[in-house]
Amino acid sequence: MKREINIFIFLVGLFLLFYFMPMSSALFTGAILSGFQLLHEYARQHVLTCLVPAFFIAGAISVFVKKDFILRYLSGQAKKYVSYSLASISGSILAVCSCTILPLFASIRKRGAGLGPAITFLFSGPAINIAAIFLTMSVLGVKIGLARAISAILLSILVGLSMQAIFKENAEQGGLFTEEYQEVKIGKMVLIIFFLAMVGVLVVNGLQIDKLIKFALMGLLALITAGIAIFKFRQETTKEWLKETWVFTKMLLPILFIGVFVAGFVMPFLPQELIQKTVGSNSIFGNLISAIFGVFMYFSTLTEIPILQALIAKGMGQGPALALLLAGPSLSLPNMLVIRKVLGNSKTAVYVLLVIFYSTVAGLIFGKLF
Repeated sequence: MKREINIFIFLVGLFLLFYFMPMSSALFTGAILSGFQLLHEYARQHVLTCLVPAFFIAGAISVFVKKDFILRYLSGQAKKYVSYSLASISGSILAVCSCTILPLFASIRKRGAGLGPAITFLFSGPAINIAAIFLTMSVLGVKIGLARAISAILLSILVGLSMQAIFKENAEQGGLFTEEYQEVKIGKMVLIIFFLAMVGVLVVNGLQIDKLIKFALMGLLALITAGIAIFKFRQETTKEWLKETWVFTKMLLPILFIGVFVAGFVMPFLPQELIQKTVGSNSIFGNLISAIFGVFMYFSTLTEIPILQALIAKGMGQGPALALLLAGPSLSLPNMLVIRKVLGNSKTAVYVLLVIFYSTVAGLIFGKLF
């Protein structure tokens, strides 16, 4: 009930803001159409092939991954070089955007992952997937591609360590909820194939291959996942998995849709020409504006690259380009709304500021070197 009230208040506030804001009716209508257009594109391109598999993986983590495993490698009790290293590279094979990573982040947090490692995973997942890195190198150049890969890993660790230091979560703390789940005993090889099939859907979806082959492979992997659930799991186990999947879906999906619509709504109001002028040099202001722009805009998987290509062609500096590459895929307005649901207001605000700060610094350094 509280979530519905918050959503209602948010929508009323948004309506009042734009009702009293002086603007032409054509601009307002265009903003509404832009919001629905982005929402339509997001639902058509990402819900079925990205978010749905991510929700099922999140539900499976909650049911099948032993809490001892999370505590051993990703909790505050784990050795820092193990937990942060693992969290910073674990998303590299997944072609996920700032929204698709959220169910996975919420699930490992729920199972006991520490605040720092969980934040590291949240930041690095969309930023360092292999497809994005290689496409960046081929389109924007090897230097900026390597800088993106290295900076994303280092910054994810810095952001995670900073969050852990600021909020000082105890080693015994961690986890979104306090419920304990009965550990499900299933053959190790069966579970490995089960998880590989689900993760494979996300990996294949990010490949630049023929669409017919892509969808055939994704369908095959989905059938393998369903077959294991039907023929290898007990009925109670399958129900628990589907229940947890639905918990993540109803918690995250409505907020994501609202965030995507709002991101599309504000696009017509963004002064694109002014942004292009301000990010032309490797100044502190240019890198900061670029990082802030990336944080609040929504970039679906790999779309940040052609957008940056166009901005660089119009004079965008190398430093601001890297700042946008780091901040843009890792954060967005829809992403922030959901993170607030998981972490609360204060942690979300600090996380956003840290991403902006570290992305700005990375852009400045890269701009000075190249």
